[in-house]
Amino acid sequence: MTAPGWYAGLMTGTVLDGQIDIAFLKTDGEGIVEFGPAAMIPYTDDVREMIAEAVAAARCWNFDGPEPTIFAEAARALTGAQAEAVLNIAASHDFPIEDISAVGFHGQTVLHRPPADSHRGRTRQLGDGALMAEMIGRPVIFDFRSADVAAGGHGAPLCPCYHAALLKRAGADETVAVLNLGGVGNITWQGKDGRLIGFDTGPANAPIDDWVRRHNAGTMDAGGRIAASGKVDRARLTEIMNKSYFSELPPKSLDRNDFSLSLADGLSLPDGAALLTALAAAGVARAVDILPTQVRRLIVCGGGRHNPVLMNAITAATGLAVEPADSLGWRSDTVEAECFAYLAARHLAGLPVSHPETTGVPTPMTVGRLAVPNASARLNGSGDSA
Repeated sequence: MTAPGWYAGLMTGTVLDGQIDIAFLKTDGEGIVEFGPAAMIPYTDDVREMIAEAVAAARCWNFDGPEPTIFAEAARALTGAQAEAVLNIAASHDFPIEDISAVGFHGQTVLHRPPADSHRGRTRQLGDGALMAEMIGRPVIFDFRSADVAAGGHGAPLCPCYHAALLKRAGADETVAVLNLGGVGNITWQGKDGRLIGFDTGPANAPIDDWVRRHNAGTMDAGGRIAASGKVDRARLTEIMNKSYFSELPPKSLDRNDFSLSLADGLSLPDGAALLTALAAAGVARAVDILPTQVRRLIVCGGGRHNPVLMNAITAATGLAVEPADSLGWRSDTVEAECFAYLAARHLAGLPVSHPETTGVPTPMTVGRLAVPNASARLNGSGDSA
């Protein structure tokens, strides 16, 4: 067993909220020993715009032909911003950077394609692990998804093993599941025998936010107020829920654009927001039905838990007790950042992260690559893919 150490985790999600989530965690890759500093730090406007441009370019590229030139530029920019975030948080808390055993650096997902039929999946995250190691002066674990995809997995979701550690620390049993509401929703369940299941439930915040932005009504539906003033088109919701994804058994995963704002085309701003919010809740209800046993509680983390209209819709759709993870003392906004600190520890300890019933790999496997500071050469030429 590896001795516990301090790890830093970094995450920017598919919701594209312009935030760097950062968290320090003391762990041996199995148990959670102590929570350290955590914060959500905004990107500068120029970096945020560059990431949005890279995401738009990725949709056009679609894994066909040379990569867009914006990828390398955006990778350097976001890597620099996130490295600075680690150094600034450490300094502001008088936390010696030398005490960080490693940094778990997820990077920014710009495109994700799950495996289909006989074809392997594809996934692309932007970020330069070697550059971050040089800037921080500490080892960096990065590129968490590629090995999983190469082995035939989806490369997602990667958080179930950390969710399971949180549930164990809280003394929860198999009647409790964790629901993360980011750009896409995902759910984690663990049985008495240790069986671990995790998969994407469907769209969550991403299409709602995109819909609000399209109408120049802000960057998100703050508090669900727009959706609350609209009416759900039940016929259209039923039609969407008939899509095969919702009836498929896990493992399964989504790109943020697999269910886009276009689903609400032709509706008013309030009615479109209401439809997309109801869709997020309906996806969760279908996911709960797929789980092997009946759960009674959903512990919700991620930005979606701040939306009371969405939370109430999930309660109505599932009939379960739905509560924010804050009620258990979890730092809900930075759970995913904590996760990548945890995954960095698991990488160094050689512990599995991907499982057959989470990402769909044939056997449990560890993931990620190691970049060390002052390396004589970059691991992958210019602009490593995280």
